[in-house]
Amino acid sequence: MNLEEYFARTGYKGSTEKQDLETLTDIFQHHIRAVPFENLSIHCGEKITLELEQVYNKIVRRKRGGWCMENNQLLGWVLKSLGYDTSFLGAYVFNPHQNAYATLMTHLVVKVVIDGKAYIVDGGFGVSYQMWQPMELVSGKDQPQAPGIFRFTEKNGVWYLEKMRRKQYIPNQSFSSSDLLEKKECRKVYMLSLEPRTVEDFRFQCTYLQTSPDSLFTKKSICTLQTTDGFRALIGWTLTETTYNYKENMDLVEFVTLEDEEVEKTLKEKFNITLERKLVPVNVKGSYTI
Repeated sequence: MNLEEYFARTGYKGSTEKQDLETLTDIFQHHIRAVPFENLSIHCGEKITLELEQVYNKIVRRKRGGWCMENNQLLGWVLKSLGYDTSFLGAYVFNPHQNAYATLMTHLVVKVVIDGKAYIVDGGFGVSYQMWQPMELVSGKDQPQAPGIFRFTEKNGVWYLEKMRRKQYIPNQSFSSSDLLEKKECRKVYMLSLEPRTVEDFRFQCTYLQTSPDSLFTKKSICTLQTTDGFRALIGWTLTETTYNYKENMDLVEFVTLEDEEVEKTLKEKFNITLERKLVPVNVKGSYTI
């Protein structure tokens, strides 16, 4: 594993000497625009592992993406190698269909401290809830970014992340009531504590999420990638392309349904992913919104 190979993968050509917020943001943005958030391994007969060397090989050498435990573990390794003060935290993701936070800690994020200020760096959420900049860990402060306004709120030592989005313009009206569309303009994302975690704390979750019939990730094949002006997502056979602030306070959300034979071609053209095994797309309704 080496940093030069990782930076070649993400296209980052900036400084590797500074440990400041500007450099952190630049490295982070190159990651989320090059490395998809995806769970395709589950749907093409591969096992997802937490071993860092295998994560590195998958994302850097095989040019795949991964979910939070892969993306953020790799990011954490990169940042620590560059001299940043980093640690892992665990979060409980909000399920809008159940209107409740998960009872299992399934989401791994990175905390980075710069000049005494703590930031959350999360390169493993995807779709419109993917932050584009490190978020300062401060309660009650609106933090506007291109995807919308993010905000942390702290209560009794627990931190809650929420996001306010713009209105959505959907040209293809047959998708206007899609269960993939988030209907609320303010949405809870996850809650987390500041207790430091290790990758070992996610062993059970990693197995559960890729094997349980109750897991969102066994119910949907997901591949999402941030772009310079929005994001694209392939969920089952449904391709969405979102452009942020297409008009004032409005995002453009374009939907198209793919045929089976178009899926692999779309993965290559839109996400730069070539799978080694046959993908079986799946999209059980509910429990995931963009």
